Amino acid sequence: MAVEGEAGVPAVSASGRRRTRLDLTAPALLGFPVVWLVAFFLVPIAIVAAYSFDIYSLFPGKHGFTLAAWRAFLHSSVYLGLFWKSVKMSLIVSAVVVALAYPVAYYLALSGTKRKYVLLLVLIAPFLTSYLLRVLAWKVILGNEGVLNSFLVWVGVRSRDHPISQLLYSRFAVMLVLTYVWVPFVALPIFVSLESLDRRLLEAACDLGASRWQAFRRVTLPLSLPGVMAGFLFVFIPTVGEFVTPSLVGGTSGYMYGNQISDLFSTGFPDWETGSVLALFLLAVVAVLTAAFARFLQVRQVTAH
Repeated sequence: MAVEGEAGVPAVSASGRRRTRLDLTAPALLGFPVVWLVAFFLVPIAIVAAYSFDIYSLFPGKHGFTLAAWRAFLHSSVYLGLFWKSVKMSLIVSAVVVALAYPVAYYLALSGTKRKYVLLLVLIAPFLTSYLLRVLAWKVILGNEGVLNSFLVWVGVRSRDHPISQLLYSRFAVMLVLTYVWVPFVALPIFVSLESLDRRLLEAACDLGASRWQAFRRVTLPLSLPGVMAGFLFVFIPTVGEFVTPSLVGGTSGYMYGNQISDLFSTGFPDWETGSVLALFLLAVVAVLTAAFARFLQVRQVTAH
């Protein structure tokens, strides 16, 4: 009911003014993020898609819609083989990272130590250093005259003329450095899932006669699986398209799918059409995995409730 103010002008209630203000500001609040998303995410993807179908190109010549690049990619054993090689490497790295990060997160979340947040700060301290510096430090460690080979020479295991050259510029070096880089990242979501765990469930399991291992296997691990899956996907998605680390420590045997995309766009004889196809294929795979993970997580939450 409207209330008349002075001079017979209807006064607007406080709730009405608040509703009007929110209605007016909502488009302004959402407008800039939506424009930013469209301009710097959707538009670049659309341009890459246009390149992949040869609809648009900066290079001179006749252009029109064609699936030739897609057919060549799907029938190419080189590109698909490189993709599956990158997938295998990323799966191994993701599994190893989760296996290493889980005990760390478990100790920080459930040990009851009063310094867990200090230890958590120590865990994420490497993030304060440049990523490139950390990767280059591994080149110093794994090189023929690096820290590791020098130690092996010092203890007499290897001679100075015969260092272990396979440590650097190899698939092993790529997976080792990626594991080192991603362990702190994965420990964080697992730590959050374990930190929010209801301790009364563990007490109830112990009261019912369960051992510590049985309580972990039947209570702690199932309830922390969303954090584990999030950490696994958090590693797999960026590493499957990684190209910086393989470029620095991988060599020819550590060459990955992301390096191929980078080379197709940046070499002296670029093939942007094929590079766009490879990039869109990787984007599609990542989108499918993300959707499957979201679906899996929703199903687990519904089942838990």
